[in-house]
Amino acid sequence: MQTQATSGPKKKVKSISYSHWGYIFIAPFFITFLIFGLYPIIFTFRTSVTDAVGWEKILNNSIIGFENFRQLFDPNSLVYSKFWGALGNTMIMWFFNFVPQLGLALILASWFTDTRLHLRCQGFFKTTIFMPNIITAATIGMLFMSFFAYPIGPVNTFVQTLGLGNMPIEYFRSVEWSRGLISFIQWWMWCGNTMIIMIAGISGINPSLFEAALVDGCSSRQTFWKITLPLIKPILIYNLTTSLVGGLTMFDIPHMMTQGNPNETTNTVARFIYTQGFTGSRNFNMASAASVVLFVIIIAGSLVIRYVLNDHDPKPGKAAGKGAIK
Repeated sequence: MQTQATSGPKKKVKSISYSHWGYIFIAPFFITFLIFGLYPIIFTFRTSVTDAVGWEKILNNSIIGFENFRQLFDPNSLVYSKFWGALGNTMIMWFFNFVPQLGLALILASWFTDTRLHLRCQGFFKTTIFMPNIITAATIGMLFMSFFAYPIGPVNTFVQTLGLGNMPIEYFRSVEWSRGLISFIQWWMWCGNTMIIMIAGISGINPSLFEAALVDGCSSRQTFWKITLPLIKPILIYNLTTSLVGGLTMFDIPHMMTQGNPNETTNTVARFIYTQGFTGSRNFNMASAASVVLFVIIIAGSLVIRYVLNDHDPKPGKAAGKGAIK
């Protein structure tokens, strides 16, 4: 006789979920950002519309509206010329720093990634060019201050030894020399970083495109302008945006070397904010208002860079869709 086996109730197998570990691992970043990033931004925006002058009113202040912003944009106010003069100085030094920086970084990146050149000792040259980026700004500032010291310094001594000048030059009392040295130092520090990013972008291009250009008889210059440069536009946008942010917030080198002199011609927006908030009468409200204006300028500049460098041609799918709907 055949018996039918009866099976008991099935046991449920507990599944182990590890998804919560992901939230735990990323939690430190968000906690740090909320405390040291988002909260200071919100606090700055609020302080910019208050009468927070002095340490005693940093927490116990009153809302006064847009009076601080009015002073920044009022030509008759005391801070108007200082703020916009500092912004002009910052833009000039950033321009003469970034334009040669970007140009040289593009040239070096194209050389290092061009298989037809067969450059030797690439690792040595890349390391040497990138090395200034890992040296602290304070160290570099002190180094150049000692080089260009007055009246006795290595540069002045060398110039007089060659007979190029009878009198030592006070480099940090000259507007052109001061701005030029700050621009050069910023260029020297960040050129290697820009070059490495460019090399990474070019290395991400499909090698078959370069092989096809080589088969078609394109020169290195034609390959760069027709293939390399158009395909690294996202990298250019990134470099321009990060350089704009870094240039407009320039502080350490001008503060160490010139303290904004001569006659505040090397004073930057970041130094203006610093002097307003942490020297004198502690105008935290004006420093916050200037920070908000600088924030808006950076956002606007980043959007302009993105708009100018992005392709504005409509995508084929969208163009076809627009033509189909009447």
